[in-house]
Amino acid sequence: MRPGRELLLETVLPELSIVLPEGDGPVDPHIWFPAAPQKVWLEIGFGAGEHLAWQAAENPDVGMVGAEPYLNGVARLLSEIIERDLQNICLLADDVRPLLARLSAASLARVFVLFPDPWPKLRHHQRRIVNTPMLDALAHVMEDGAELRVATDDQSYLVWMLRHLEAHPAFDWMANRMADWNTRPEDWPDTRYEGKNRSGGPGATFLRYRRVPRNGG
Repeated sequence: MRPGRELLLETVLPELSIVLPEGDGPVDPHIWFPAAPQKVWLEIGFGAGEHLAWQAAENPDVGMVGAEPYLNGVARLLSEIIERDLQNICLLADDVRPLLARLSAASLARVFVLFPDPWPKLRHHQRRIVNTPMLDALAHVMEDGAELRVATDDQSYLVWMLRHLEAHPAFDWMANRMADWNTRPEDWPDTRYEGKNRSGGPGATFLRYRRVPRNGG
């Protein structure tokens, strides 16, 4: 890692890091931001942080929570935060699951899971982040009508994602036509990762799901 990025991890990350209070009680994510945001969104596995930084800049009234265990990606995002003076981001440089276990019910208005590791080998499929326990956790912390955005450029993982999402009663696919999943929405920026098309397949698929109202309405 470059010395400058190491310095960011030492000096800037502690100021933006999420610290969960002791105990096991629920935590309202709005408290992590200096100015209480209108809504809180979460990006799970933000990679180099390009998408998260773009969303934060375009939606200054939204509190952006980013979770990413790989410090190189965290450091790159910190550099972007400083350069663009983004004031509405807080970070967890770790696995997101302990955080989800503490968040208050219905406290998130949007969640992003974009291009997660597909773990292509069959013996590694249990490591895929999109699975039934994860969807159960997201269903608990997402408010009624909240949007879950998922993307992949791996066709095997796409089938896996659709199978799990379509089977989950808390999520409803928002697509009505083919363009709804193979055309990028206007508020969904491109990233360097996507430009590389590492899977060598037909490109990215963009899935948008709505959190079904708890009362069935």
